[in-house]
Amino acid sequence: MPNYYNPFINRPLLFLVIILCSLFILSESQSFVYNGFNNSNLVRAGATIIKPSGALRLTNNSHNVIGHAFHPTPIPIFFNNASSFTTYFVFQIVPSTLNTDGGFGLAFTLSPSPQFPGAAPGHLLGIFNPSNNGNPSNHIFAVEFDTVDGHNETSDTYGNHIGININGMNSTASDSATYYVDGTHNRKEEVWLEKEGPIQAWIDYDGVKKVVNVTICPLRVAKPVRPLLSEPIDLSLYLEKNMYAGFSAATGEKSSSHYILGWSFRLNGIADPLDPSQLPVVPVEKSSRSTNKVKKVLIATFSVVVFILLGALVSLLFYRRVIMKFELLEDWELDCPRRFGYKDLHKATKGFKESEKIGAGGFGSVYKGVLPATGVEVAVKKIMSNNPLQGMREFAAEIESLGRLRHKNLVNLQGWCKHKNGLLLVYDYVSNGSLDSLLYNSKNGNYLTWEQRFNIVKGVASGLLYLHEEWEQVVIHRDVKSSNVLIDHDMNARLGDFGLARLYDHGKNSHTTHVVGTIGYIAPELTRTGKASKSSDVFAYGILLLEVACGRPPIKYELDRNVILVDWVLECMKMGNIFEAVDAKLNSMYVTEEMELVLGLGLLCSHPKPEARPTMRQVVKYLNADEMLPMLDKLSPAGSRRADEITSRFLALGLTDSITTTTSYHSSSIGMISCSSFDSGR
Repeated sequence: MPNYYNPFINRPLLFLVIILCSLFILSESQSFVYNGFNNSNLVRAGATIIKPSGALRLTNNSHNVIGHAFHPTPIPIFFNNASSFTTYFVFQIVPSTLNTDGGFGLAFTLSPSPQFPGAAPGHLLGIFNPSNNGNPSNHIFAVEFDTVDGHNETSDTYGNHIGININGMNSTASDSATYYVDGTHNRKEEVWLEKEGPIQAWIDYDGVKKVVNVTICPLRVAKPVRPLLSEPIDLSLYLEKNMYAGFSAATGEKSSSHYILGWSFRLNGIADPLDPSQLPVVPVEKSSRSTNKVKKVLIATFSVVVFILLGALVSLLFYRRVIMKFELLEDWELDCPRRFGYKDLHKATKGFKESEKIGAGGFGSVYKGVLPATGVEVAVKKIMSNNPLQGMREFAAEIESLGRLRHKNLVNLQGWCKHKNGLLLVYDYVSNGSLDSLLYNSKNGNYLTWEQRFNIVKGVASGLLYLHEEWEQVVIHRDVKSSNVLIDHDMNARLGDFGLARLYDHGKNSHTTHVVGTIGYIAPELTRTGKASKSSDVFAYGILLLEVACGRPPIKYELDRNVILVDWVLECMKMGNIFEAVDAKLNSMYVTEEMELVLGLGLLCSHPKPEARPTMRQVVKYLNADEMLPMLDKLSPAGSRRADEITSRFLALGLTDSITTTTSYHSSSIGMISCSSFDSGR
């Protein structure tokens, strides 16, 4: 008789069912939602408390304090090697006073333990201490939301940033706190981590693709489609199988109250949304110094009375000295960024010592400095002018434009100073100097690689697109050239020197009627009309493209004659191989398709006819491969393109006409105008 009840017949199937059910139950159990934290059983330490409103306050506004809060049970984060997780939370950072910056920030962490013995406040955010910072045995993953200049100046030099950290505070990836407005494009809005109000954050880890995505935006904004950070990291190499999820925050000499208002987490799935109507509101807290408020009020009142009596006695003398000694602020100065004291800048540059000079141009010299109060490195531009009024117009033009512009590919203006007839501008210090110095002067025989060059021209294009179309007004730079492109420590381009810039409203035309710029980069139509336009900036950018690809300046004196770069590239093209123009220092180490694109786009942008040139938006699309450059769209597939095939496409655009045009233009100009920036009309 068959044994229908034999327990071993279906044992494998039963075992498989048990495993799948266990995985399902385990996965489902590793999710939680906190719409506020009343009645929660979080593991808390340090200064962390739960306010009556339900807000989880990690730190108050005291100095040098630490706060931790963790979900009470460990999460089997790597029960299998392809585990994924998503966490979503809403936080708010409130500085100790509204008129000062706070610190230092908070971090979401995955840790083998809910405790960090010996952790330090300040830059280490209560997670690490100087002895274990960066130790692989930590097995800690953290995403920091930092409001103070970074712990490691080589990677986190700016406050108000987001960073992905493994086992220490040296960020694997970081960016300023921003979010992509339209998801698929590059326009971003900045989010001030403190003073912004409630901020949403999503941290997603794809265990299959091994990618960490971080996204933030204000509470009033829907989740952006494109994450701020997307970093390939295999967390299974760093973390243990069971990890605690939670938050850590710290203050230092600067202080803020750090709040978590709501939090959800899910293993192998999408974290549940939070209900904004159920989230607690951050309570108004008194300053830690409020106990002395009565004394301060009495002292202040007494002081005011004394000063009024003294002021009545010396008012006339004081008034006359102020008028004689100080200059009144003009209207344009009221809208400009921070004003520095001359003594601070004098000290920062060691008295404008010659050894601190890092550059010189048509408007004066640039010095490297270190601000005495903060230790921040800056570049101080000292404008010299024989005509004070003329110099003031140059000075005001740069302040009113650059002072309000904010883009990652533009040099940031920190502030300014007026001293007697001296005019000074204070910029971020950009460590790798100018593009022209890197193109023509090697460091230990190492020149810019093609990958670096291609990234640089894309960065300049992004900055010009912002100036031309994305800011509140149209900004024409009027002096785009390699010496005005600075390269930061990450080898990203930052366009600077706005001394010749002109602004006008969108939909209107520029009224500029004087020719300014640098020989070799000046569009031909400027010599006829004197009217700068977005198209004339595009022309200069085209020359810059050719300069980067060819490793040659726009005009080079050789064999007893001036060789014009555009003419030389076109001659190489007419000879049947445009790649003869490529910089020999690259040793043929470049991507053929990208080189074709840069050379072709350089010729198209520097076309003698303005109407034939593309806009900067089109240029960015070409460089990002969103659209095919007209001269390349009918070429054969990559790998089989022939030089004569490429040349025929270039010639079909009518670029041969520009040989005689550009030759006559440049040759007629060289004898009349110097090859440095000239300032007629300023």
